[in-house]
Amino acid sequence: MKIAVNTRLLIKNKLEGIGWFTYENLSRITQQHSEHQFYFIFDRPHDESFIFSDNITPVEVFPEARHPFLYYLWFEQSIPRALKKINPDLFFSPDGYLSLRTPYKSMNVFHDLNFEHYPADLPFFERKYYRHFFPKYAQKAARIATVSEYSKSDIVKQYGVSPDKIDVVYNGANETFAPLTGDQKKAVRAERTEGSPYFVYVGALNPRKNLVNLFKAFDAFKSADQKGIKLLVVGEKMYWSDQIAKAYEQMKYKQEVIFSGRLKLPELKEAVGAAIALTYVSYFEGFGIPIVEAFNAETPVITSNVTSMPEVAGDAALLIDPFSVDSICDALNRMSSDEKLRQELIEKGKIQRKKFTWDKSAERLWNSMEKVLAER
Repeated sequence: MKIAVNTRLLIKNKLEGIGWFTYENLSRITQQHSEHQFYFIFDRPHDESFIFSDNITPVEVFPEARHPFLYYLWFEQSIPRALKKINPDLFFSPDGYLSLRTPYKSMNVFHDLNFEHYPADLPFFERKYYRHFFPKYAQKAARIATVSEYSKSDIVKQYGVSPDKIDVVYNGANETFAPLTGDQKKAVRAERTEGSPYFVYVGALNPRKNLVNLFKAFDAFKSADQKGIKLLVVGEKMYWSDQIAKAYEQMKYKQEVIFSGRLKLPELKEAVGAAIALTYVSYFEGFGIPIVEAFNAETPVITSNVTSMPEVAGDAALLIDPFSVDSICDALNRMSSDEKLRQELIEKGKIQRKKFTWDKSAERLWNSMEKVLAER
């Protein structure tokens, strides 16, 4: 069988959540299924590290698709031409986008539908594109994979797709995340926060990550903090809104917030591993990979009680109301002062993390792809 894959998010040293999903799953699937030929379609010159096995043929198709107008050109003009040459048995798209102008069987992965619930969080043309095309992609797909039971139910509700057409494959987390020794934690804190203990946030700095309320809650927490605790913010300012900027500028203790920008994997592992806790208080997530990464690092987790996060966290995290500054602040206080609570959450995290591995994700994803390939 010939399987064409949209790999435009496989970019060296710039893997985000969906990029990691693509990398971790395809590296396993292509090597485990050498009987099939895979065609990786890139929108720029590719890096050879993404050619995981001999049964992969790289295809470079331009233009670089990084804007709604270019999305349209790439998926509705360039991709059809590429697929016509390949003549695949399946076109697989791990970032949700499909080509509506192709006759080939297609399967995609919907990670979440945040743009349906919070459209104002996205730039104008992005949200217009998503809300116009993604319902069409849902109908076009022979099958859809998604990363949580929450997202599956959301797709069914929003787009009227039969639940029988959707497979939950879950995400995993990078296995390099592991607990640090006491000396290692001390060294990381010396480098990142001048030796101070800290909470860590990991993710793109966009509105749905709820940085506004996190900043407000941390400010309230600092008013009574006697331990010199800081907040380390790890991630790129993807959609750094005026509202986020205003919340930060109005902080009394903004000098206690440290922005590291994007960190490479070894540094990210250390930043998470040396933290008092991960503060992941989004108001919308399709999954939330940093939660499982923190479980692997044996770092306690504070996360939200909405959308997919309770499903991923189970009983191994402090669940907060993301719309309540007081709720987040209370969790910061409890986590910073209660060593017994932290240890209990770490132990529960060791159990919960076993549900989410990339090996399991790849197996489930391949089973879903096989269902499409079996339809003749």
